[in-house]
Formats: sequence, structure tokens, C-alpha cells
Amino acid sequence: MSEAPFGRVVLVTGAGSGIGAALARRIAAPRVALMLHARGADAASRERLDSVASTCTASGATCATVFGDLAERGASEHAVHQTLARFGALDQIVANAGHAQRQSIGTLDIDTLAESFSAMPAAFASLLKRAAPALETSKRGRVVAVSSFVAHRYRADSPFAGTAAAKAALESLAKTAAAELAPHGVTVNCVAPGYTRKDRGPSAENAPAWARAAEATPLGHVAEPDDIAALIAFLLSDSARHITGQVIHVDGGLTLG
Repeated sequence: MSEAPFGRVVLVTGAGSGIGAALARRIAAPRVALMLHARGADAASRERLDSVASTCTASGATCATVFGDLAERGASEHAVHQTLARFGALDQIVANAGHAQRQSIGTLDIDTLAESFSAMPAAFASLLKRAAPALETSKRGRVVAVSSFVAHRYRADSPFAGTAAAKAALESLAKTAAAELAPHGVTVNCVAPGYTRKDRGPSAENAPAWARAAEATPLGHVAEPDDIAALIAFLLSDSARHITGQVIHVDGGLTLG
């Protein structure tokens, strides 16, 4: 019998920057197939994802890219379909695409709330539904969803009303999926980062904001994207085969109290 062409096939959403890009670079290796997703709203976004794919290819991985706004109906299913069409299998999913938006209950409108739910828990549910048959037949089935400290730390002076609700729903869906997929040997977990440095966007260069974030974190510094990627990579590994249904915080102690 010939050896399978890949040791594992991994779909990473939101892979063009930050945690997703750091994870892709960390797990890229020979016999790893990576389907890297980004929203691809503009040429710069596509170029960033292509750059990540090039780096991963240089490390020996086989890479492909897929674009789409996961808040739109059918986009999650399309990403899974493209993965299966390109590689013939799907062993692991990292649902990293998402956003954080500061809003109080008083300023939260129904459209913004609906958008947060579409982009995060609804997209995650769609990914899992489409991918479940492939995951159930995999010998290395793993799912990791990236949540956030905002679903666990509530402050009137720093509210994330819509994002916190969406991330809490994401965690709940992940636990349901963990129970349903456990008989097939598939693990499903969440990682909840604290303040994590951005490598692009308006906030990336906001030094005073990052200084305040570091001050609020008991360890005294914010996370780098690779700090979060390190845990995700472990959860995808064979060493984590007995961990499922968990929300694991990587926040420097931010949610201690």
C-alpha cells in the first residue's frame, strides 16, 4: 500500500497575519498540507496571504490559499470544499478568523451584533458541519477555535459587548462539538488569548494602548502572536490527543481576577 501523500491536512482561517500567520509558519513542514484562508478584501490582503504561503512552502509544506468573508453565507463551506478538492482530505481546522470591537450595551446595535455572530460562531458552526465527515474519518482529527479574554473579563471602562457575546457562543459551540465528535477520536478545544500584539492595522502602532495593555497584564507584557500559536500547535499534535472540550487561556494572568 502506498503512503498517504500528506501526514495531515490543516485548514487555517485568518491566516494572513497575526496568530493565523504565526501558526501556519510554525506547523509548516514536509508532508503537511496547508489551506490558508483570508478574507481577501483587497490586493494587500491577498499579497499578505501569498507571502505567508510562500514562507510555509519554503519550509516544506504544500500550500494553497482560499479567500472569502466568513460572515457571508456559504463562505465557510466553500473553504472546506476547496480544501477537500485540493488535498483530498481534511484532518484539522483552526478557526482563527474574527475581530474585536469595543462597544458598550448602550452603543451596540442589532446589525453589529448580528455581524459578530455571523463572522464567528455561525462561521465556526458552518465549518464544522461541512467538515465533520472528513474529520470523523481522520486519524488526527483536531479542531481549535480562537476565542478571546473578552468573553471572560468584563469591565465597564473597556466593554466588548458584541464581541464578548459572539466569542462566548463560539466556546459553547466548541464544547458541543467536542462531545459530538469525541466518539470519532476528534478533539475540539478553544484558545482564549489575552492582549496580543498586532502586526497590522490601526492599533498596531498605538504605543500608549499597548503600554496600558501590558500594565493590565499581571506578567507585565502582552503576548506575541507566536505565543498563542505555540499552544494551538500543541493542541493539534498527537501529544494532545486526550485534551478536548477545553477553553485554555494564554493571557499572562489577565483573567485571574
